[in-house]
Amino acid sequence: MARPRTWEERQKEAARRDDIEELRAEVEGRQWYHTFELTPGLETPGWFDLRQDLAKVPMPMNLEGKRCLDIGTFDGFWAFEMERRGGEVVAIDRNEPSGWDWPAGTTQETIDAINQRKREGTGFETVHREFCSNVQRRELSVYDLDPDEIGTFDFIYLGSLLLHLRDPVKALSRVRGVCSGQFLLCDAIDVTKTVLFPREPVAALEGKGRPWWWRPNVCALERMVDAAGFTRHETKRLRLTPGRGQSPPPINRATLTNRVLREQVFHARIGDPHAAILCRPGERGVFYPR
Repeated sequence: MARPRTWEERQKEAARRDDIEELRAEVEGRQWYHTFELTPGLETPGWFDLRQDLAKVPMPMNLEGKRCLDIGTFDGFWAFEMERRGGEVVAIDRNEPSGWDWPAGTTQETIDAINQRKREGTGFETVHREFCSNVQRRELSVYDLDPDEIGTFDFIYLGSLLLHLRDPVKALSRVRGVCSGQFLLCDAIDVTKTVLFPREPVAALEGKGRPWWWRPNVCALERMVDAAGFTRHETKRLRLTPGRGQSPPPINRATLTNRVLREQVFHARIGDPHAAILCRPGERGVFYPR
């Protein structure tokens, strides 16, 4: 039986191509959430360039022989990175808007606009093909994680998703139910509330017009992890690096008086504030993952 190709061998195979202009047109014809170098000289215009953040996130360098899960994969940056590090990776996400947590009163126009961005921004299939990847993608909500259906995982990554969930602790509890090793959470935080309330769990609630819900301070994010049944080992604060897909609005009176626009300007210039928490399933007490 033939020896399985390594990641490096698959990348060399992918780089030997004569259809670069066709690929370039495919890349430029869609919106991207993640930045990838698909072939020398051709990068996707991602909303984030997480390549700059690899050293900031406490992900194990060697995942050889580990079964890994990427939750909320979108274009798949972390799924493909875990595969590069040797992991056998399953990636999950929900593309259909019916599976998202919409606040009451959301307009159909808003749903259609965000749905269009989600669909256009999902370049997972393109990257999967170009990287000759073996990552398995499944259409699945974090709320529906079930060890009887999907099994358990040695390493799990969940990034920038809790912000969009009505019930983040329920989601983390479902993650706890399929975690047999380490869990790395990297999610958005409220910087002001982190500074003002360093030891008190406090969160800002939006829940208005779009699926943006909770923005906790670091203490509240840690408390969510604790409440879901994990034991924390490390917490790091970081800013996710903006990619060239971010086009910040101009700085004028209209921008400065609009909170959402002010945030876009701020994040596009110095990065989106997040906290990364590395933990394991807790070993004490009674736990009900459902």
